[in-house]
Amino acid sequence: MAPTALLSVSNKEGLVPLAQGLLAAGYQLISSGGTAAALAAAGLPVTKVAQHTGAPEILGGRVKTLHPRIHGGILAKRADAAHQADLEAQGIPPIAVVVVNLYPFRETIARPDVSWELAIENIDIGGPAMVRAAAKNHADVAVLTSPSQYPTFLEALATGAIGSELRRQLALEAFRHTAEYDAAISGWLGSQLGDPTPLQLNLPPRQSLRYGENPHQCATWYAQPAAGLGAGEQLQGKELSYNNILDLEAALATVREFGYGGQPAGGNSFQPAAVVVKHTNPCGVATGSGSAHALERALDADRVSAFGGIVALNGPVDAATAGHLTSLFLECVVAPAFEPAARELLAAKANLRLLELDPAAIERASRQQLRSVLGGVLVQDLDDQPVEEHAWQVVSRRPPTEQERQDLAFAWRLVRHVRSNAITVARGGQSLGIGAGQMNRVGSARIALETAGDKARGAVLASDGFFPFDDTVRLAARYGVTAVIQPGGSVRDADSIAACDELGLAMLVTGRRHFLH
Repeated sequence: MAPTALLSVSNKEGLVPLAQGLLAAGYQLISSGGTAAALAAAGLPVTKVAQHTGAPEILGGRVKTLHPRIHGGILAKRADAAHQADLEAQGIPPIAVVVVNLYPFRETIARPDVSWELAIENIDIGGPAMVRAAAKNHADVAVLTSPSQYPTFLEALATGAIGSELRRQLALEAFRHTAEYDAAISGWLGSQLGDPTPLQLNLPPRQSLRYGENPHQCATWYAQPAAGLGAGEQLQGKELSYNNILDLEAALATVREFGYGGQPAGGNSFQPAAVVVKHTNPCGVATGSGSAHALERALDADRVSAFGGIVALNGPVDAATAGHLTSLFLECVVAPAFEPAARELLAAKANLRLLELDPAAIERASRQQLRSVLGGVLVQDLDDQPVEEHAWQVVSRRPPTEQERQDLAFAWRLVRHVRSNAITVARGGQSLGIGAGQMNRVGSARIALETAGDKARGAVLASDGFFPFDDTVRLAARYGVTAVIQPGGSVRDADSIAACDELGLAMLVTGRRHFLH
């Protein structure tokens, strides 16, 4: 008797070539619904499940494969005499290959207008049952759950034998497939009912890293292959390290304040921008007339700190931009595109890591931010909500000039990407000094102002949190800063406002803080 393969797929990519390969290897095909129709349309011989079971599809197709002739054929152990006797007594042929992928539940709930009824109708029942049955009996049954598996399977089939190692790998991937599917269902139901669902992470390993933050720490990068940084294509350079990935994340988050890949951000128009990051903190940020101009200004903001840094650009890297990238030692560059002329120039920097990241991959990334703590995980929304300048209040006697207001907006968009306590000094779309992670706010301000030096005269200052005292305002005034922006909310706000009025500074209060720990 010819071996039997059961095919029932929602994603029909690669279906016909797979079926042709099975037929060429001597298999007979059984199938149901749209899969059977697709095979018949391709001129391939196929037996419908209803013919195989002798039972019609019922309940509008809800019940078709839930039948002993299907599950008996999948679950029977070939080496078990009692199992074989049962198959013979019932006239059930064994099924050697199961090809199933499930109803598109995740794609359905991704629609903004999806109804409860439509979502529920796209929960697959028979598919997971067949997948789990075949995976359980993988010693005798090969189970395929993704078109990406078809080429490897067909290669093995051409040799005349599907080895135990491949069967076990396919079974593992099958159980992962159903686990992720069930997690998506329970997660969506929980979100609809306001019932927090236990956190379930089903992230495939993207890369085993050489080490973690330090050489004595083991590390692995897990990422969705089509969303966020995991979707980036590394064009050249050494393998990304643990610290590289953290810095790339920080640089990318900062540069997206000004849009990415030509797309605007948060209601603001797109501005070509460049960010240089060291140890997850930006050390140089600037906008410009194009990528090359923005990068030159970002590097000029602090070339000492930029050495060995990570660069993010929100526009394509052309030859002029590549020229600036080769002017000093850098670790990584992430951008939406690298033009051929730029690739040719950057090839001379063989160790420089280039990561091309499509804007669509960013949009597909989760809106949740996860962080591990001892024995658990913290989850919060990303702090990337649009800046609402209309809600800002002038609290000083003197309002900011139009130029000061533009500079304050730039400094504020930057300060939320600096580790708290965070202070930024900026002017003309360029960071001049950044103070990060100090135990007191005036300490961060002193670092930022000393870095800016004489360039602070006529510049503005932003603070991610309120001023508990007036010391930061007074220090800023001594360096020549003319305007400040801060969240407000201190019991001593009046002291800082009075200092601004005394010293002739303008002050804006945003009503929103941006701590970054």
